Amino acid sequence: MNPFDLTGTTALVSGSSRGIGLALAKGLLQAGSRVTIHGRNISQVKTAALDLAEETGGETRVSTFDVTDQDAVDRGIADIEQEWGALDILVNNAGIQRRAPFPEFTLQDWNDLIATNLTGAFLVSQRVARGMVQQGSGKIINIGSVQSQLARPGIAPYSATKGGIVMLTKGLCADLGPHGIQANALAPGYFETELTRALVEDEHFTQWVTTRTPAGRWGKVEDLVGALVFLASPASNFVNGQVLFVDGGMTAVV
Repeated sequence: MNPFDLTGTTALVSGSSRGIGLALAKGLLQAGSRVTIHGRNISQVKTAALDLAEETGGETRVSTFDVTDQDAVDRGIADIEQEWGALDILVNNAGIQRRAPFPEFTLQDWNDLIATNLTGAFLVSQRVARGMVQQGSGKIINIGSVQSQLARPGIAPYSATKGGIVMLTKGLCADLGPHGIQANALAPGYFETELTRALVEDEHFTQWVTTRTPAGRWGKVEDLVGALVFLASPASNFVNGQVLFVDGGMTAVV
């Protein structure tokens, strides 16, 4: 048997209509899972789901619930469960970024970051976990960041949310491990996406990234897929509460 085979499983990847989430959803589809594509823009989500289904030959569906709204989360997960049954795989990828010098950071931006990056992962994990507990199995993969371990100027609140994701992951391990559920985190380094295009095009910043990263380059979204499939598959059945850094070696060196 192939321990990385996801055939017959169902997955939800939050924030998967573009960027890293889109690549993660594609990777799960290629490994055999059925995947719910999720995002806030319904037309963008529908387009992504259709394109992925055509490209991979896999089965997709769409969802647009607000991860920060408990009632909306409950309805959204209930819709998935009604059609596909309890989820086997949850990837908490939905997230936002805000940048400002710390003395000028607004409370509204702080609250937005906490609501989406941390409360959203809590709410979706809690609702999905109920079905996983009933079936006695499940994989929860939270998307963290190198900023859970390393700080940079201008993003202290974002780093706080990603640090929280690490401890939420460990807490899920403690609570859900006895029910046959594994909760782990992927922590990407600096990846080239639509959202980081301005940074990639900044020659000074790109020089810093390539110098600071032993791999000598920005990450490509495809670099995350193998690690995700490992954490989503039976290959990781005895891996729980861990953070897997996919960062080209950045957090390993000074």
